[in-house]
Amino acid sequence: MQQPTLALAFSGGLDTSYCVPRLAERGYAVHTVYVDTGGATPDELAAIRRQAEAVGAVQHHEIDARQAVFDRFVRYLIQGNVLRGEVYPLSVSAERTQQALSVVEAARRIGAKAVAHGSTGAGNDQIRFDIAIRSSPPSSRS
Repeated sequence: MQQPTLALAFSGGLDTSYCVPRLAERGYAVHTVYVDTGGATPDELAAIRRQAEAVGAVQHHEIDARQAVFDRFVRYLIQGNVLRGEVYPLSVSAERTQQALSVVEAARRIGAKAVAHGSTGAGNDQIRFDIAIRSSPPSSRS
């Protein structure tokens, strides 16, 4: 029986690296997806790719979402001078949302039956990923 394909939002850190073999043990063919929203050097991208291979990803995908982050979110946040507590730019939430949306798009392309992320309950990233993933139109969910 063929394993169902799963797209995992992947940073190469401890949490997402743990997720790859754990999800594979549960019967998934895990494809890692790194969404570049800016700031990663070519060496860092290569290290993330090597980490995905080292922990057993079936295939690693890299998505350049820098322009999408700007077009969908950042330009409006800048134009509106949107700050949290009049100090903190709200760019992180926009970045995580784009990462989640890009992972869903990658999941559709590879025919994944599931999408996962390694964000823990320690912060808002889990909620940001969950909401963005769950808000994908049902007809386009993998």
